[in-house]
Amino acid sequence: MFPIYRKEITLFFSSLIGYISMGVFLIGLSLFVWLIPDSNLLQMGYANLNPLFDYAPMILLFLIPAITMRSIAEENKNGTIELLTTRPLTDWQIIWGKYLAAVTLYAVSLLPTLIYYYSIYKLANPVGNIDNGALIGSYFGLFMLGATFTAIGIFASSITSNQVVAFIAAVSMCFIMYMCFDYISKMPGIFGQFDFYVQQIGINEHYNAVSYGVIDTRDVIYFISVIGIFLFGTKTVLQARKW
Repeated sequence: MFPIYRKEITLFFSSLIGYISMGVFLIGLSLFVWLIPDSNLLQMGYANLNPLFDYAPMILLFLIPAITMRSIAEENKNGTIELLTTRPLTDWQIIWGKYLAAVTLYAVSLLPTLIYYYSIYKLANPVGNIDNGALIGSYFGLFMLGATFTAIGIFASSITSNQVVAFIAAVSMCFIMYMCFDYISKMPGIFGQFDFYVQQIGINEHYNAVSYGVIDTRDVIYFISVIGIFLFGTKTVLQARKW
């Protein structure tokens, strides 16, 4: 697993696409947090990072697929996936190596946003007058959201040999899991009867709950379950190629 992990990290940082993806993510967040009037922290009058956690998921819908689109799709295209499966590596070791590498890259992309936290900490009146507990919960929710999108992106990359198709499929699946269930819950015949249960299927409901600073075990179990389902789906796709 660790050779796969090191290989993925090295390939990402040796590619211009990797740096562009991280740069777009940070620039996009900076625009929402510091410049756009409707979400500008400097005009809100109180110290929090709500705009960061409100708009980051929409940017992650494109950042995570950009990170994961080549993970298995490129192996399929070059025929190297067969070489990997014939080596003394199990399918799970291949999957976990690629998944953990992508999560690490996402975490590296997220680290510079701590500068926003430091800025708000210093700008607060008095200095340090911010809700650190809520911020920790929000960062945890954002990390789990990215980890879930990564599992979806790895699965999307495993079903094709084209990176562009993998990117589009990952964006579509992430969007469906993140937002579509909220829309479905408002449809006639569902709203007022089953809307609560439909919303619980989607990611957004659980992400919002964690973003309030309350880390509920039900939300953590949900994220872990979705990650497990998509990674198991990836395992099934790899196994099907052997069949």
